[in-house]
Amino acid sequence: MQAVTLIIDKRRELSTKYKKILEGKNNNVLISKDLISAMKIIQDKEPDLIIISDSIDGDLSDYCKKIRALTYNMRPVIIATSKSAELQDRLNVLENGADDFISEPVNSEEFLMRVKAHLRRELESNMDSKHILTGKNYSLRALKRIISEDRAWASMLVSIENFENYKETYTELASDKLIQTYCAIINSALNENDYLGTLAENKFLIITDSLKAERIANYLTFAFDSVASKFYSPQDNRRGFMLMQGDEFAGRRSNFVHTTIGIVTNEFIKYKDSAQLLNALLQIHKLADMPTKSHYLAERPRITGENSIDNKVNKKIFIIEEDEAMTILLTTILDLQGYEVSVIKNYNEIKNTIPALIILDAGKIDELNGIKLCQKIRQNSNFDRTKLIVTSILHDKELILTAGADLYIPKPYEISNLIKWVEKLLNK
Repeated sequence: MQAVTLIIDKRRELSTKYKKILEGKNNNVLISKDLISAMKIIQDKEPDLIIISDSIDGDLSDYCKKIRALTYNMRPVIIATSKSAELQDRLNVLENGADDFISEPVNSEEFLMRVKAHLRRELESNMDSKHILTGKNYSLRALKRIISEDRAWASMLVSIENFENYKETYTELASDKLIQTYCAIINSALNENDYLGTLAENKFLIITDSLKAERIANYLTFAFDSVASKFYSPQDNRRGFMLMQGDEFAGRRSNFVHTTIGIVTNEFIKYKDSAQLLNALLQIHKLADMPTKSHYLAERPRITGENSIDNKVNKKIFIIEEDEAMTILLTTILDLQGYEVSVIKNYNEIKNTIPALIILDAGKIDELNGIKLCQKIRQNSNFDRTKLIVTSILHDKELILTAGADLYIPKPYEISNLIKWVEKLLNK
């Protein structure tokens, strides 16, 4: 992404000269004749560097102070230019918010080198040390800038799903290696005109040409899945999932990590601000996420109600439990918490409705062993997003998790512990 430099100078000839000196492939230079019009540019573009001249009407030190106050959150570099070479004038502007002072007439070569040095330090100060990428604030700034750009662009929210479970299982060192590998893969798919930054430890922002976005996404999903198996132990690779360790009351399985990519362009919608754009990105990214595999989704126009997306939260919970007293207790507590609870006796009752969660006892249900029922549910792709809690007196954690359970809770158990796991699984 290009740096943005704003020149505030009412002298047309000199400001144009400065622009020619500074503008290049890595620096987009904008000009404003006064502070009022400059504020609109500052709000829309959040410049990395501001050059303000004493040619504008008023005291230069006072203007530096005002700009610093108005741009405190984004913290751009401020360079003051003046015909004065007096030491006190330099001290005044530096004390009131300027980062540098240049006396006019300026030396073109020195002027350019100073600006480049400031921009380099500004970029470095926004780098995420772990990823060697620009951090969240700079990424949000990038989103804000592209809204007003007169070109066909695409923003891409890229994430590594199940990352926290991976980190918990394989340590922070291994998770750092995974991220570094993926960042290298992403960088290999981009060119110098594209932007890559972080939004969170396992979430990245790409800004690119709209025509390239889906091609990049297709490559990233393929490449990630191609290397992912190298980051698991042989035992987990054989199982087909991560076996979580250290749960006091339960045993957990976790799907392997995968990448999810949501793509939003300005092809169909004219976004009014960065908040609207970010919300659209989050929504399409959420829809793109598949439970067990890498996937991407690009935003499309919704023409009719027929193809619109129903964002209603699934609160359906099915209970399959031989113990009648336990069934009544679970039903009552979960119902009070706002869930839609149904007691199910056989598989035929399950397959007609897709619940968010099934709580399944591993004992015999309708002459079908609970573990086999768990396997049967998992074989049905309609239930890919359904969470499975299996309770059992078998105390064979690996057997139950291998059957497809997301969580194993040995009997007897505390109801309060099960409820905590229900909330955790459905609100992640």
